[in-house]
Parts: sequence; C-alpha cells; structure tokens
Amino acid sequence: MKTQDKTGQGASRGQRPTRGRRNTAKGRVVEPALTQDVAKLCEGLAPSPELLIEHLHRLQDHLGQLPAGHLAALAAHLRLSQAEVFEVASFYHHFECVPEGAAPAAPLTVRVCESISCAMQGAEALAQTLNASAALQERGVRIQRVPCVGRCAQAPAAVIGMQAVAPASALDLIRRITEEQAPGTQAAGNPASGTWAPGATEILALPTLAQALASGDYQRVQAAWSGALARDTLFEQIEQAGLRGMGGAGFPTARKWRTVAAQAGPRLMAINADEGEPGTFKDRHWFEQAAHRILEGALLAAWTVQVDAVWLYLRDEYAALRAGLERLWPELQAWVDAHWQWQDEQAGSGQSQTAQDQDSPRRPAPRLHLRRGAGAYVCGEESAMIASIEGLRGLPRLRPPYVAQRGLFGRPTLVNNPETLMWVSRILEEGPQHFAGQGRRGRSGLRSFSVSGRVNQPGVKLAPAGISLRELIEEHCGGMLSGHVLYGFLPGGASGGILPAHLADEPLDFDTLATHGAFIGSHAIVVLSQHDSASEVARNLMHFFRHESCGQCTPCRAGTVQMARMMAEPEWPVSGLQALGQVMRDASICGLGQAAPNPVDSVLRFFPQEVTRGTR
Repeated sequence: MKTQDKTGQGASRGQRPTRGRRNTAKGRVVEPALTQDVAKLCEGLAPSPELLIEHLHRLQDHLGQLPAGHLAALAAHLRLSQAEVFEVASFYHHFECVPEGAAPAAPLTVRVCESISCAMQGAEALAQTLNASAALQERGVRIQRVPCVGRCAQAPAAVIGMQAVAPASALDLIRRITEEQAPGTQAAGNPASGTWAPGATEILALPTLAQALASGDYQRVQAAWSGALARDTLFEQIEQAGLRGMGGAGFPTARKWRTVAAQAGPRLMAINADEGEPGTFKDRHWFEQAAHRILEGALLAAWTVQVDAVWLYLRDEYAALRAGLERLWPELQAWVDAHWQWQDEQAGSGQSQTAQDQDSPRRPAPRLHLRRGAGAYVCGEESAMIASIEGLRGLPRLRPPYVAQRGLFGRPTLVNNPETLMWVSRILEEGPQHFAGQGRRGRSGLRSFSVSGRVNQPGVKLAPAGISLRELIEEHCGGMLSGHVLYGFLPGGASGGILPAHLADEPLDFDTLATHGAFIGSHAIVVLSQHDSASEVARNLMHFFRHESCGQCTPCRAGTVQMARMMAEPEWPVSGLQALGQVMRDASICGLGQAAPNPVDSVLRFFPQEVTRGTR
C-alpha cells in the first residue's frame, strides 16, 4: 500500500504493506462516549496511522492508563484494526494497557532505576523502603523497578510520574508525594495543577530562538542559506575533521552524508536521541547545555544532504527536555520557513532558490517533527527507531537494504546522533584542523564520556579521543572515591564489556578495545572498585537485556533468558555460556542480541575467580 508521507511523496510504510485506513472498525463495539473522549483528548493530532504512538501518549498522559474501550475507540478514530493498535500499545513499556473488566492502573507510579550505576548506589534498598511505606500504600502508589532513566551521574534515580528525582532518597520521595510537591509542573489538560497528575512534567527552560540568535547560534546555517558556504565545502570540512558518529558505531559522518545525498530523492533525516544504554546520558546533557548547537547541526545536515523532512526521536524519560523543545519547536519551524534557501544542486554554482525567485516555484523548507519514544531500549537501533516513528512496534529490520537506501517511509534516510550534530557547527566555526588536532596516542577528535560509578566527580566529561581510563579519572573526575580502589570498568555501557583495572591505560576510542573483547560504543564509562563484583554487574546487565529484548528473533529472546538462568548459579557453566553466546552473536538480528553476551565473556576472561570458586 502507498501512503502520503510527511514529504508529500507516496511511499511504502515500513514493512506493513496492508496497514492503513479502514472504512469500518474491526473488533469490539465502540462506545460513542469513548469515541468523543478520544477525539477530544487527541485534538490537534492528525488522524494518521503513523501518529499512533503520539495518540497513545495523549491517552496515557491524561488517563494514566490505556483502557480497552479507549484503545478500541482510538482504532476507530485512526481507522486501524484493534489488533494493530493493541500490538503497538503493548509493545512499549510506558503504555499501561488495562483489559476490560480489570482493575484500573495505580493512580501514581514511582519508577526506581535498577540499572548498574543506580544499583551500585542502593537502588534495591530504595525500592524496598518505598514498597514498605504505609503512607504510599494508603495512596495506592505503585513502586516499579525500571531500566536506566539516564541519570547515572546522580544515582540512585527515581521518577515520580514523569518527573525525575536524582539523587533520590526514600524520605525525600515520600515527602514529595505526600505533600504533593510538584513545583513548576505542567499537567496534561491542567497546566496549573502543581500535583502529581498523569502526564505532569517539569519544563526545561531552553534559550529562546531570539536568545540563541543573539548569542551567535545559527550563523553557519545562515551562511549556507546565503551562498557564503557551499555544500562541497561543508562536506570537505566535516571530512577533514574526521568526525565520526557518536551514537555507538563510529561511522565516518561525511561518508554517511555523501551516501544518503547520492540517493534519489525525496530524502529524509532522523535524529536518534533515544539513548537507553545503561550508563549513557551525554545526549541529554548536551541538549540541556547546547540545544541550539544540536539543532543548527541538524539544519546544516538537512541542507547539505538536501532532505525534505527531519524527525527528532527523543526518549520518553526526558520529559522536561521534551516539554522545553515543544515550546521551541513552532518558533524554530516558522524561522526555518521564513529564511531557508536551497543551494542549486549543481555543486559549486553558488546559485540558490529563494522565496523571491519569481521564475520557479519555491521548494519548501524541510518539515521539522518532534517524536516521542515510549520506553523501548531497542529503538536506539536505527531501523527500530524508524519503525517507531512510523507508528509501528520498534522491531529492528534485516539489512540490506540499509536505512541510507531505504529507511523512514521507504525513503533514503540520514540518521545522526545529537552529539555528532553538535560538533558540526563547532567544526565550521573553529575549523576542521582544531577538532582533528585533539586526541592522544594517535587518535583524533574530542569525545563526550558519560562517567558514573566510584569516582568523585561523575558526569559528562569532554576529553581527547584516545585518553586512558586512568587519565580520565584523574584529570576529569577528581580521582576515585575515598576508600575505593579501581577494580574494573565498563567502557561502553551495558554492551561494551567489562575490563579489569590492569587495562586502565589502554586508549579509549573506537576500534581500540576490540582485542580485549570490548568496545567504546556511546562512551558510557562505569567505574568499579574493590567493593563491586564483576559477575554481579554482568547479572544486572543480562537482566536488562532480557527485559529489553523485542522478542522478534529466537537467539536473543530465548538466549537472554537462558543466559540469565545459567548466570544465577554460583559457578557458571562455562562451555554452555560460551556456546550460547556464539549462537546469539551469529544469529541475532540486531546489536542487542549480538552484544548481550559481551559482559559474560568479559567475566569469564578477566574475572574467572568470581564464577569458578564463588564470588570474592
């Protein structure tokens, strides 16, 4: 089936060729009152299947749950089958599907992060104390253990409704809830509520567009629009800087841009800000500190590759950031519409097509779309993210074709990480040699390390590529915590393996850790001390992978379950774990299943004393 995508072009919708509008609803009879309720709650959203997840968020935010009757009414509203709506709603962790006749969802949920950085700081004790609180029980508050919420430097972290509290203590959380202290919130349907209402969130105060322009942001993109900066020059400067993708794979940015630009249009773009890797929080940091730098980089990429629309896919855990971006978005789109100029497609001609060109119709500026994740780690994989933007379950797709050839709505798609885009405008401002000249041990460029664990000063640390862990701790993190001695570290979050202290002088960068069975990935560093157990860390990580497997392929779906079972034993069945790990690496569709065995392999290789004679 062909549908109209956001570029106005006919395109196949993902891998679901029969999906689309129905003339009549299929399934349970829809109550007229619920039809009216759904229409009111979803007012302002186009009744388009690709916006299914946005519609589900509207209902979840207002109702605090997704009752069966409302899901049926939503299916009729979007002219989808009820099965399609339910399969999407039930796929994502942040949607609470309530079957007909079942008890309603709890009026308030407190989510306690149980990922590794928070677990090291007492997350389990926090969850147990909250569960035992009579005050919370009286109010029907539900305590839920959840994967990483992106607050690893302020561990332990919790989320009340949609508001992050980090670091969190039981006393503070109970006080906030019982006293209904939700300052600065915006509740769905009630901006002045100030209570823990469903959908209530703080609003991050980002600089306005006028403030950003006054401070010098967007000068490079305006130079591109005016013809002072040519496309070929931009390609060359990004190439000369040696900029690589900062989302995990490290693919050369200029090469990716050229690949997508060489495809037949219309071309599209997606910004992958769904950083769900435990230990990773750099993208949130840079959005909070330099949102306009990232957005200018996105506009420069869109102009250079000549895309027709841009989607920013932001993880749902960053509710305050999303609220700030939602305030900024209409202003940014209006400014882009008013000033955008396309350079003529003949490279180096200096010609531009503007609104004042009376001899030919103006090509519209790109549409800018803000899309909200829904709590699925797998959507950090680019093809799963694309499926989610299309309103589908976030299932990774087999490659080839690659998303650069056939991605969003079947069109060639450029996918970049926020940090990658942040560097684009800085490289143009400071020159490619400045960026390329950074680095140690033969590496080039700067990297943003998300550092958590047993250090004095955790956080996002901007450091040269090729820096060692020991240098990173001493020069940027204020050393190890008092009473703690380096025992090991995670160089790349949950997926990157676990390395011992004697490798702390190895350079940290793409491709430098492969001989040790590890990789840097998104540069998420978790520092372990003699008070930690590498095998317990690996168990925590396998629990995460098992929880986050999308279930599409058997090696990942069943493999993570079986690995977790074998790892629960005091002494691990080494040969069984190794054989299963190889099958997962060889046969899993995406990086989740392929990387899940890495922590296990690391423990067997570097910390065998923990799992052959019990823990230390």
